[in-house]
Amino acid sequence: MRALVHSSFGDPAEVLSVQDVPLPEPGPGQVRLRVLLAAVHNHDLLTVRGLYGYKPELPAGSGTEAVGVVDAVGEGVDDALIGRRVTVGGAFGAWAEYVLASAGGLIPVPDDIPDEQAAQLGSMPFSAISVLDSLGLAAGDWMIQNAANGAVGRMVAQLAAARGVHVVSLVRRADGIAELAAQGVGNVVATDAEDWQDQVRALTGGAPIRAGIDSVGGDASGQVAAMLGEGGLLVVFGAMASPTMRISSGDVIFKQLTVRGFWGSKVAAAMPADQRGALFGELLQRIREGVLTLPFEAVLPFERIAEASEGNLRAGREGKILLQP
Repeated sequence: MRALVHSSFGDPAEVLSVQDVPLPEPGPGQVRLRVLLAAVHNHDLLTVRGLYGYKPELPAGSGTEAVGVVDAVGEGVDDALIGRRVTVGGAFGAWAEYVLASAGGLIPVPDDIPDEQAAQLGSMPFSAISVLDSLGLAAGDWMIQNAANGAVGRMVAQLAAARGVHVVSLVRRADGIAELAAQGVGNVVATDAEDWQDQVRALTGGAPIRAGIDSVGGDASGQVAAMLGEGGLLVVFGAMASPTMRISSGDVIFKQLTVRGFWGSKVAAAMPADQRGALFGELLQRIREGVLTLPFEAVLPFERIAEASEGNLRAGREGKILLQP
């Protein structure tokens, strides 16, 4: 089969190439998917660079999320799954014509969900709803997040609003406000304004902000922490700008803040099956309602991986870039 493979770590546009590799055979508890579309994520590109929490042995495949059709099953797996269209996240090597996945991690895709949405359902949307769910917020509560114009930030805002949770979404530049407004996201504040903190307080009406999500790092971590109320929770989701967080010790001590990390793959692996099923059910419901939008910008063949990699980093990108075998 054809797959995107790299023999060294580095710039994905330079080290990834389409190669012929053996067709994998599913082992016990596994299925083999014929890939229809695969999503390009930041963490996939970081893995190719050797900069992610998981570092594969070389030469290595690439990609982790795809929608596909089950075409073979391993020992202990019901062969009734053959022919089913499913989506899977965390299936390393998804940028290939075929990929192996755990049967227990498959999410059946309803007929009314197109491939372009299904291909990105299991990673970013599930991370968004999982991190939101982990905050323990109730309808009427306030939360705050940065990197709000990123894919996860936009989804968190949409999903939280559907639950009745109020979200203050921080962006770094004023034109990000209009970008999010066009997608139905309100309560957006640009931190390049001198009075941005006053704008946040005006939006909340003085109500305490119970939780925050930091996806940026550096000074931005402290910006989110500074806006949290007494006993607030800061969840660290990413480090887009810096791997070092700068947070005032006074905020942590005097407001008795809790800071904890969130890694989607670890959370998903430990999540009980019934909770996982309920959250995926909620995602599908929000998509059907039009509350959650999963736009895509382009569908590119494997041979254009350099374009896909570079386009994924482009500011103002309006949706996911997808790869097609």
